[in-house]
Amino acid sequence: MTMTCLARRRLATVVSGLLLLTGMSAVSSANSAQALENGVARTPPMGWNTWNTFGCNISETLIRQTADAMVNSGMRDAGYKYVVVDDCWFNPNRDSAGNLQGNPSRFPSGMKALGDYIHSKGLKFGIYQAPLDKTCAQYFNAYPGATGSRGHEVQDARQFAAWGVDYLKYDWCSPTGTIDEQVRTFARMRDALAASGRQIVFSINPNSIHDKTGPRRNWGDVANMWRTTEDITNRWNTGQTNGYPMGIQNIVNVTVPLASYARPGSFNDQDMMEVGRGGMTDTEMRSHFALWAIMASPLIAGNDLRSMNPATTTILKNQNLIAINQDSLGLQATQVSNDGTRRVLAKRLANGDVAVALFNQGSGTTTVSTTAVAIGLSGNSFTLRDAWTGQTSTTSSAISASVPSHGTVVYRVARS
Repeated sequence: MTMTCLARRRLATVVSGLLLLTGMSAVSSANSAQALENGVARTPPMGWNTWNTFGCNISETLIRQTADAMVNSGMRDAGYKYVVVDDCWFNPNRDSAGNLQGNPSRFPSGMKALGDYIHSKGLKFGIYQAPLDKTCAQYFNAYPGATGSRGHEVQDARQFAAWGVDYLKYDWCSPTGTIDEQVRTFARMRDALAASGRQIVFSINPNSIHDKTGPRRNWGDVANMWRTTEDITNRWNTGQTNGYPMGIQNIVNVTVPLASYARPGSFNDQDMMEVGRGGMTDTEMRSHFALWAIMASPLIAGNDLRSMNPATTTILKNQNLIAINQDSLGLQATQVSNDGTRRVLAKRLANGDVAVALFNQGSGTTTVSTTAVAIGLSGNSFTLRDAWTGQTSTTSSAISASVPSHGTVVYRVARS
C-alpha cells in the first residue's frame, strides 16, 4: 500500500552494476532461490487495489461499484482479475474467539458476501493484512486497533479461505526485524495459506519503513510477488534514490538489476500503478505502463476505475503490452544498454519473439537504437510490431525510434 503522507518505506538498495544482455542468455539465467510452487501467479497478477486513490476511505459500496466498472469498462476481459481491498477494511477488534471481522459500518454485509459478489462478476477477491501486531494504518495511528496476524497466522489464513480470498497482500510496515526474522515471519503465513485448502496469491512487502531488504534477497521461495522499492507516487521522478516516495524512473532504476529473480510464480513487484491519477503527462503514463509490462511487474491499477478518461482506458487495456507482460515464460526484461539517456530493455517471449523497449530517460526527444543481434535474435530479416500503434515494419538488423522525453517505444520483434 502507499501511504502518501507517511514516510513508511525505505527504498531497496540499488544493486551495483546492471545486467547486460548477451544473446539473451542472461534473460533465462537461473534463479538463486527456489520459486514458490503454489499453483498461482504463473504470470504477473493483474487487477486493482483500493489504496492509491482511496486510502482508508473504503466501503463495500465502493468495492462493488469498482467490480462492476472492471466488467463494464472491459478491464476484466483485458486480463484484470483481482479486486484487492487494502488496509482499513477490518473491525479494529477481533471477536471473542480471536477472529478477524469486517468493519461493520463499512462492510455491513460482511467480507464473505463481498467476496461472493466479486466472484459473481468473474473476478477474484484480494485482501490486506500485516504480519506483526498492527497494519500500516494502525502503526501510524491512522486507524484504531492492533489486528495484525502475529500469532494468528493459521487462524487468519483459514478465515481468508472461508471468505473466498484469492490474493493476500501482507505488509511488514515496521522498522524492526532483521531479514532473517522477516523471512521466518512471512514464511509462517506462506505455510498457513498452503494449509488453508485454498490457492491464494501471496504478495509481500518486506521493505516497509525498514532497512533496505528488497534486492538483498530473492523472495521467490517465500512469496509469489514482493515489493522491490519504496512506495510509488504519481510523479515521474522524485529525485529519491533511497527515500520516500519513489517516482516511476526511480523504481525502474532499482528493479532493472533484479531481472533474474522473475519466473512463473515469482515476480518483482514495482508497486501499484499510478496510470490515470494525474501528476504525469500521457507520455509518462504510457511509459509507466510499458515499463511495468515489459519488466514482468504485476499490473495492479490504482486509479478510480469508475471515472477513467479515454487516454487512461487506452493505456490500461493495451493488449499488445498486456500480452508481453502475461507471456508464459514469465521473464523480466533484461538491460541491453543504458547511456544515462537512452535505455534499451529486452524480454524473450515464449514463441521466440523478443519484446524490446526503447526508453528515453532524457529531457528532450532523441533516437534510441539497438540491433536484432543485441537482443538475441539471429537472421537477416525481422518484423517489428509497434505495441502502441499496432503498425508493422521490417528491418535487416536495426531497431530504432525517435522517442519523446520520458517516452518508451515498445516493439515486438519476430524473425520474418
